[in-house]
Amino acid sequence: MENKMNKFGLRKVLAVLVVAFACVCMWGCSDTTFEWEEKRSGAKVMGFVDDSLVMVEDYRCWHEYTDRWNGEYLEDDGCENARLCVYNYRVQEDGPRWCDSISGSWTLGLWDGQFSDSVIWGHLNVQRENSISLWKIGEKPHKISFNRNLEGCSVVFRGNSVKEWVDGTFIVRNEKSLNAGGDSCQYAVLDTVAKTVVYKRIDKDLEWIRECDDVRAWGNDVYCLVLNKENGNSFVLKNGSDSIFAPMEKIYEGHFSGNMMELGVRICSLIKNEITCSDVKWTGNRELEFYRNDGTVIYLK
Repeated sequence: MENKMNKFGLRKVLAVLVVAFACVCMWGCSDTTFEWEEKRSGAKVMGFVDDSLVMVEDYRCWHEYTDRWNGEYLEDDGCENARLCVYNYRVQEDGPRWCDSISGSWTLGLWDGQFSDSVIWGHLNVQRENSISLWKIGEKPHKISFNRNLEGCSVVFRGNSVKEWVDGTFIVRNEKSLNAGGDSCQYAVLDTVAKTVVYKRIDKDLEWIRECDDVRAWGNDVYCLVLNKENGNSFVLKNGSDSIFAPMEKIYEGHFSGNMMELGVRICSLIKNEITCSDVKWTGNRELEFYRNDGTVIYLK
């Protein structure tokens, strides 16, 4: 009886193995094709390094096609391999001065803007991980985790602007936070050395920045860009008192971009409390094209 049971058990095991082998064979008959797109996509200006260099991010997309053994046809696609490049936007050149790409967890679409003159930021997370990712020209990205504190407020916000601030820190805000009421936090101070971010409400000394459309500090001086979107009489306010006007046509839009400023279609610098704008005009993120006063067009390609 025991011998018969062993034979039966052996036959059962063999039958299972045969079925499994057949299934593996059928799975193996699936035909998968994976292709990267030849050209990169999603190119956008992340910020300006100086009066001739601009940082641009793009990525590469892929497609995958699978013919399965049972006749099912599957398609999948996605994009990754984000790339950061530096171009000269004053002189037409055949491609970027420098590029580096990343893959894996450093996904595209999470790089949000310029952090300083040669660094972009993204992945700002204050709801769960309390971290921010930084990518510097010539280096690989890295993540900074920080401790979050609340000072006089209880409702944090999703930051979409990180700019240089006093004492080597960075100010975090969004387009509505400075005028938030109640217990809502109005801005935050990020300290990358102490690895802390402190959410606050505006005190009396900074009450004047409520009217700012963009704000940052050079040294311990605070500069505020006030945009008049009705008549274009926009200006920069320094420390709440000194007004600095651009020597150009009326300005309806703009923001600080690293150590530079984007004012309308102009790229400008602020040196010794004077705004100086280059002869280059930019069409904006819709097109990576720049124009000179003589009509010359520079393409970032």
